[in-house]
Order: sequence, then C-alpha cells, then structure tokens
Amino acid sequence: MNEDEESRDEMVEEESFADLFRQSEVKPVRFHPGQKVKAKVVNISSEWVFIDLGAKSEGYLEAKEFLDSEGNLSVAEGELVEAYFLSADENQMRFTTRISGGDAGRFYLEEAWRNGIPVEGLVEKEIKGGFEIKIAGGLRGFCPFSQMGLQRENASDIIGSHLDFRITLYGENGRNVVLSNRAVLEEERSRQREEQRGLLLEGARVKGTIGSIHNFGAFVKIGAVDGLIPISEIGWARTEDVNEALKVGQEVEVVAIKLDWENNRLTFSLKRALPDPWDSIEENFPPGSSHTGTVVRLTTFGAFVSLAPGVDGLLHISKLGAGKRIKHPHEAVSKDQVIEVKIDSIDRENKRISLSTAGSEQAEDQGGEDYSQFLKKGPPAMGTLADLMNVKLQEKKRK
Repeated sequence: MNEDEESRDEMVEEESFADLFRQSEVKPVRFHPGQKVKAKVVNISSEWVFIDLGAKSEGYLEAKEFLDSEGNLSVAEGELVEAYFLSADENQMRFTTRISGGDAGRFYLEEAWRNGIPVEGLVEKEIKGGFEIKIAGGLRGFCPFSQMGLQRENASDIIGSHLDFRITLYGENGRNVVLSNRAVLEEERSRQREEQRGLLLEGARVKGTIGSIHNFGAFVKIGAVDGLIPISEIGWARTEDVNEALKVGQEVEVVAIKLDWENNRLTFSLKRALPDPWDSIEENFPPGSSHTGTVVRLTTFGAFVSLAPGVDGLLHISKLGAGKRIKHPHEAVSKDQVIEVKIDSIDRENKRISLSTAGSEQAEDQGGEDYSQFLKKGPPAMGTLADLMNVKLQEKKRK
C-alpha cells in the first residue's frame, strides 16, 4: 500500500469516527405524558403504526386507531399524524390519538384529564341532563346535553355510538367524571378550518351543502366552515322567497366573494357560479327586436320590465300612455303585468336596456306623419292683395 492510499484510509477512518462521535452526542428525545406531537409515519404493520420522532427515535401507535367505519386504514407511510405521548417501556415510546377501553384503562384517565388527551366512550343511555358514557377501565362518565355534538341531536341517534370525549372534570378517583364531545369536535373543526383558510381564496369555485335558510339568505356548509349566501346572490333573477329557490341539504356550487376569517364572516355567491346573462345580451336581445316581458317594479320615472332572469329593461314614463302625458306609470301599466316591448338601446357596460312599447311607437309614428304632412302642405294660403284689402275694409265697417 502506498502512502497516498494509507493517508486516504486514515481520513476515512477519522470521518467515520467523527460521525459516530456526533451521533453519540445526540441526546434522546424525552416526552411527558399527554404531550402532543406531529410526526411522519415511517412504517405500518398489521398491528402498529410507527412514527419518526427525530434524533433517530421512533414511536408507535395501534393501527386500529386509524381504521375508518369500513375497517380500512386511513393513513399511509409518509403522511403526518398528530398523537399524544402515553408512556415509554424499554425505550419504546407509545403514543395514541385517543385513550380507548382496551388500551390504557383507568391508569391513564387522570393523565388524559390533565393533558387534554381525548378518550373513547360508549354512549349507553340518556339520563337527567345528559348521557351516561362508558369509558376506559370500566368507568362511567357524564356528558351534558350541551356538550354532546355541535348541535342538539336526537338521543335515539346517539345511544350505542362510540365517540371521542374530552375529560373536563376528574374527581373522586374516577367516580366523578364529566365529559365533553363538543370540545373534541370543535378542536377538529378548528384544525380543518385552518387548513381551509390556506386553500380557500376569494374568487374560488367550491361545492357545498345548504345548511339553513332564512329570509335574508342561506348558509352553506363547505367542509369545516359555514358561509352566507345573501338573498341578492342566490340567482340572477330577483329572489322573493329563499325557500322557493333553495332547500336544506341541497348541494350547490358557489363562488367565494368575501372571506373575513378574523370576524368569521364568509360570503358566497350562487349566481356567480352560473352563466351571466349579460355576456350574450346583444345576441339574445338585439336593438329593434320585440319581446314579451313582465313589469316587476314601478318608479316615478318609469317601469322596469323583466325580459329574462337577471335582465331588466327600463320603460320610461315618456313612452307610456300611448302619446298622452301621464303623471305616474301606474296610470298605464301595473306590477306583474305581461306586456310587449321593443329593445331601443343597450348599455352593456352599465347593464342598462332602454325599452319602448308598441303604443308609444305608434304614437311617435302618428306624430311624425302629422308633422311631415304639415311640412309638405306648408302654412294656410293668405290670398291676394285685393282680398287682404277687402278684409281690412270690412273690419272698419264693423267698428
């Protein structure tokens, strides 16, 4: 072996030793019971899910905690999960997403109370003021009506369900346990809301479900957030009764028009997800064409006529009355009356249409014929000079 090779081998040995020394200096990660972590899944077996805790440390959770309602695993390698530290046994660190009856039992319940770890419980029966819940270790807790779900539900729909709870009171060595399902749901909704906040932007098109209907509009549920569809944004046509336009539970596509996350005021539009009738206004209502419309509003200066959903035109008062001067449009037309109109002009930029009626057109035509006849005929003949002198003489005699 020459000197260069010996020198190179010595450098490799020194680097390997340095790496080993640095690794030996890495202190093991320590957790306290109830500590919440977010870690990446590195391996999944039939019974366990292993997570990377950093500093060459791993933890594990029971795989059954990640089974959905159909028994399928809802997590994959490489995904991030949130979990709570339970205990360490021979450097094996155990975590959980919640404490269940077969898991940790009574021993962990006080830690769950102190550290906010969710516990799994079985809703056994309805009692005065709430529900009796069977939890880990054979203990029973009490969940008030106000803390069951995000909104009041029928007891028959809840009894027999396995749900997650937060322990809000743990006393008398587990003989007095008060639970809250609402706290767990609100935390989950808050987490989902923060995720949506980073994804949902103004102008985005999203799908949702109508949650409730009011006289001022409807609330739409989109994932973990609720937003308002004002009555003016339900459709291009004027909406008089929201209940006639929408139904609770109906799936809709909406556009986000204003997102005030700080004040929890999210506004959506249903009509902006539909084609704008003004985009093809000239094709559907060319100037000079005649259409049937409905009078939808009367003002002192005219009548507004609906030609199509979202398309209204103005019939000015000067074009009402069939050539006669009127003081108010109601002298000529009434609300909800169906009339024939003609398109005079279109201002697409300001979304305005000027209309006229067959009556006003006829009056204008008639007036035009009278004036043209007057121009053709000229003023009445005045006669000869002798005729004029004779008229003056007769006037003097009468005097």
